[in-house]
Amino acid sequence: MYKIKNLVVAAFFMIPLIHYGQHTDQINSNRPGETMSAFAVGKSVIQVESGLYGIKENHSILNYDANGFGIDMTLRWGLFMEKLELIADLQYQYEYLNPATAYPERSAFKQTVLGAKYLIYDPFKNYEKNINVYSWKANHAFNWHQFIPAVSVFAGANITLANNPYYFSPDAAISPKIALITQNHFGDGTWVVVTNIIADYIGTDYPSYGYGITLTKGFNRKWSGFIENQGYISDFYSDAIVRGGAAYLIHDDLQIDASISTSLKDTPSILYGGIGFSWRYDAKYKEVRINIDDDKKTKSQKKVEKKNKKRKDQIETTS
Repeated sequence: MYKIKNLVVAAFFMIPLIHYGQHTDQINSNRPGETMSAFAVGKSVIQVESGLYGIKENHSILNYDANGFGIDMTLRWGLFMEKLELIADLQYQYEYLNPATAYPERSAFKQTVLGAKYLIYDPFKNYEKNINVYSWKANHAFNWHQFIPAVSVFAGANITLANNPYYFSPDAAISPKIALITQNHFGDGTWVVVTNIIADYIGTDYPSYGYGITLTKGFNRKWSGFIENQGYISDFYSDAIVRGGAAYLIHDDLQIDASISTSLKDTPSILYGGIGFSWRYDAKYKEVRINIDDDKKTKSQKKVEKKNKKRKDQIETTS
């Protein structure tokens, strides 16, 4: 009996106190939601997130219907360091309006954003949850540390070509876009909450301010689901969108997804659904490990380690 205890205690003491990079064993995609996660894909990692969607609009005041489809694609590239990610976010949409007007069709890049995201605070860095091999209750106690979010910032630019029917001006333009991103992992890590606070089209005649809140739940290793609320406030266009969907992991570097979205107002009312995939290329990724030195450990960590070591010595003495 004592030999078994010795092996268990020794195993826990052999676990290295390390912090891994932001690269995960399985792909971590923003799809099928619209919010950006706080963490980057990892240095030298390239990730493609793309999909097709169908859209139906009805405007109760202007009295028109619009039906169409779109293609969206996000390219993510971890560059120079674990915390930095370059992003290209593209969306092309085609619509046919009924009743037909002088311009019954419209198609263009509805969104072209180039920018970069940087992680400014990681609550998991130099943090290791203490394991008490003698107390199930202590290991499953409520952990307040999960309320500390990871925090990132995004800065980029909207690039709009001339005569774009989705833009409020016929002129070509480049305008800044910035976002504050937070991310929390709750429970055993299967619940994730991501928030985005966004300022868009800064410096134009119609700046836009918005938010996005996404709650994701991992049901098992393969399946996950999400619900999302997204809002925009602008003199040109304001709305609130509710979205939901699910994703399925085919293998560690490939995920497929499906989602449906609807607006909360009727000027216009919008309903659209889509399917997509996320694919990751990480052959050039090198695992990042940072040892946590003793002087960086918290007092509570040192106290627990000292206590566990004392108990280990007592067991060895009586065995």
